Amino acid sequence: MSALMRLESAVPAMVQFRAAVPRRVGWDVLHEDLGAVLPSDFCVLAEAYPVLVFEDFLRLELPQPGRESSYVVAHRQAAEILQDWGEEGDAAGYVPFPEPGGLLLWGWSYSGDYFYWRTESESPDGWPVVVMGANGDWSEYAMGAVDFLAAVYRRDFTIPGMPGSFPSDNPNVVAP
Repeated sequence: MSALMRLESAVPAMVQFRAAVPRRVGWDVLHEDLGAVLPSDFCVLAEAYPVLVFEDFLRLELPQPGRESSYVVAHRQAAEILQDWGEEGDAAGYVPFPEPGGLLLWGWSYSGDYFYWRTESESPDGWPVVVMGANGDWSEYAMGAVDFLAAVYRRDFTIPGMPGSFPSDNPNVVAP
């Protein structure tokens, strides 16, 4: 079973937003502008879905066809924020991408939590997930973003610093 199928199984409410045909993100442009190739499971997810918001809490920022440059701009802004946290001693030693092993944002919550990949290996499919909770908790998970979301919604583990109500038993999903 693919990572996308595991996520759809864990969060069936998202399936209503699945595109009938691939969305045709301009991956070459995005990867060139970003300076990195994104993990394949995330690319598969982005070809199937628009931006999704889980439980009015977690925003999964997916590249939009024709708006790839906006996606890159958002990542650069996130890198600047992480750089500021590092200068203030609040980044737990993490650095922003494109520094070696730097963090690259893939989602955030409306409560101030951030979800990253740590770009530690040459293969993006090996990048682990790093979560910075709004209360300053940092945690790392040896899996990709799509499997991470599936595991969270299956309740395979809890994320330090997340609200007790997350995830809910019957998560709703919207495509803003």
